[in-house]
Amino acid sequence: MKNTKTILFIITNFDRNGAQVILYNILSKIDRSLFRPIVISLMSTSDFNNQFQELEIPIYALGMQQRLPNITHFSKLVSIIKKHQPDIIQGWMYHGNIASCFASLFCSHSPPVIWSIHHSINELSAEKLLTRLLIRMGTLLSSFTREIAYVSKTSQEQHEKLGYATQKSCVIPNGFDTSLFVPSAEKRNAFRNELNLTEAETVIGIAARYHPMKDHHNFLTAAALLVPKFPNVHFVLVGDGVDESNTTLTELVKTARLQQHVHLLGKRIDMPNIFAALDILTSASAYGEAFPLVVGEAMSCQVTCVVTDVGDSAFLVGDTGIVVPTKDPESLANSWSTLITRTPEQRFLMGKAARQRILDSFSLESIVKQYEGMYVS
Repeated sequence: MKNTKTILFIITNFDRNGAQVILYNILSKIDRSLFRPIVISLMSTSDFNNQFQELEIPIYALGMQQRLPNITHFSKLVSIIKKHQPDIIQGWMYHGNIASCFASLFCSHSPPVIWSIHHSINELSAEKLLTRLLIRMGTLLSSFTREIAYVSKTSQEQHEKLGYATQKSCVIPNGFDTSLFVPSAEKRNAFRNELNLTEAETVIGIAARYHPMKDHHNFLTAAALLVPKFPNVHFVLVGDGVDESNTTLTELVKTARLQQHVHLLGKRIDMPNIFAALDILTSASAYGEAFPLVVGEAMSCQVTCVVTDVGDSAFLVGDTGIVVPTKDPESLANSWSTLITRTPEQRFLMGKAARQRILDSFSLESIVKQYEGMYVS
């Protein structure tokens, strides 16, 4: 362990969201003979915490809630830092980035601080007050970092325009586990059987937690436009808060007369099975996306994607999918229609090209190598 670098990762929480999944994926593949990772969550644990623990690395949770940290949280953080004396402190998302600068003050050897940014900013005014505050704080503190890694070129340009340090930034896109996310007729049939759907139905999915940036309203409005033309289409909605208990969603479904076409599945952890069963995956987000994980995972399963033009979504799909404007349900519905009316062979070739794009440019192994290179530079 003498030549092993200890890297302290500070993240917001252990929720099973995109940025946290990315970190888990990276830590599952990182060279443990060269790097010793430690993870601190600023907030409490969740179900995803168990998977981090399975990696057999030190895991801590400070227990912060949706409020400012107190002396107990500071004391815990300082105690962990003094115990492990990290060689590098890696912030992960805005809260973790700010906390990483604070944490470095309590290290006797002044370890370098690296930030990771997973968000894009179409309009700063669209963000919550706390998020806006953290972004603004980042403009002041970014000059104290050794490097800032953005997951998208668009995000890098947006943040640097706001005043983030420009001389020490890079882009490392999200990587996708192409051994886990694979096309599978068996998984496709099993999931469709779960919903009593046959191969004759077209299944369009969205995988996103319930949040204004994900724009489920846009997705369901487009669905209402499509159903009259294609009565055999079904829409699968997966994500935290996207279930029958969400009265806003259920009322929207009812008003649009989509009850027989929409499946609200809530939070699921079997995404490789679900993606393999889709004909089309959609990212309908209005803002905030940088390099959407679910799009790359679906592409890995040989699924064609329709995405709104947010962050680097268009770059991710390239010519293997369709890009539409934000908040434009008519364009979204028309794009679905275009894909549905293509021949089975055309759809197969488009899906095959999507998986090949991930294999060629965004495999998890290649992305992990980029992070490792950053840590030894």
